[in-house]
Amino acid sequence: MAYIQPEIVAEARKVDLLSYLKATDPSELVKCDGNEYCTRSHDSLKISNGKWFWWSRGIGGASALDYLIKVRGMDFLSAVESVMGKAVEIPSFISPKPKKTYERVYMPIHTPMLNQAKKYLLARGIDEGIINECVEQGMITEHARSGAVLFLGFDEKGDLKHCCSRETDGSSGKKDMAGSDKRYAFKIASNDENLTVRVFESAIDLLSYATMLKEIGKDYRTENLISLSGIYLPKKKIEESTIPMPLEHYLATHPNTKKICLYLDNDFAGQRGADALQVILGGKYEVRYIPPPEGKDYNDYLMITKQINFKNERNENRENSDQNR
Repeated sequence: MAYIQPEIVAEARKVDLLSYLKATDPSELVKCDGNEYCTRSHDSLKISNGKWFWWSRGIGGASALDYLIKVRGMDFLSAVESVMGKAVEIPSFISPKPKKTYERVYMPIHTPMLNQAKKYLLARGIDEGIINECVEQGMITEHARSGAVLFLGFDEKGDLKHCCSRETDGSSGKKDMAGSDKRYAFKIASNDENLTVRVFESAIDLLSYATMLKEIGKDYRTENLISLSGIYLPKKKIEESTIPMPLEHYLATHPNTKKICLYLDNDFAGQRGADALQVILGGKYEVRYIPPPEGKDYNDYLMITKQINFKNERNENRENSDQNR
């Protein structure tokens, strides 16, 4: 019977999935945005911050060993041997590089004269008046070279603290720019006394909701709308989870808040995130999960209600290429 020494097993458990795949099967990796990856075989299997989660199956782990056993179906000994066979090529657990710190947000060359970015937002059903107001207030601008739309966030003094870039070329890439402080992700806050805060995963979903309010004659500027600038991933033990930084900061600076409405995506991640926040915050606030009635997120729902068939440039080019074959 085969035997692997405990110290070798311990070393194998230190190898994260991203490093393992880069060393053994780099073609299996597909970059999503920022430091997040998925796999070519399973696009719902996301790899980020040293961990991975297979959203369509509801399973995850913190190592390449977990992945080989749970996803590829290897037995334990084979999985350890597979990992340690490449261990000398994997630097992540041997000498991790210190995280670079930034004194301020890195802002690419940008322009308020939206061209590609405005075309993209309109194509997703966002109201033109809302876009123009956000541009005038310096909350939305455009990457001067790539045409990406930049969503900006500011602190209480009005200083720029956060910038989220979303590509408009059909790649669907999005990332927080270096030096961004998550606490100040894109938001629209009311100057009136409003005891409710409405939480969205992305700026696009936030603007979609604002558009729907405007279409039924309501003033979106009387609402407190904040984005998380990404998916909220609670811990396996929900009670040990932390609050997303933008929401935590909002609640700290708005102590009179009574109600939290979670307009998170209508998928496994959104539901689990909502469940976690209801457990963590339910004792102090009224917390409601309000997923979109149709579609995956509120931008999907907006486009469904407007009967918009959004096609990005990459998909159109692929379809044209297929038709010409």
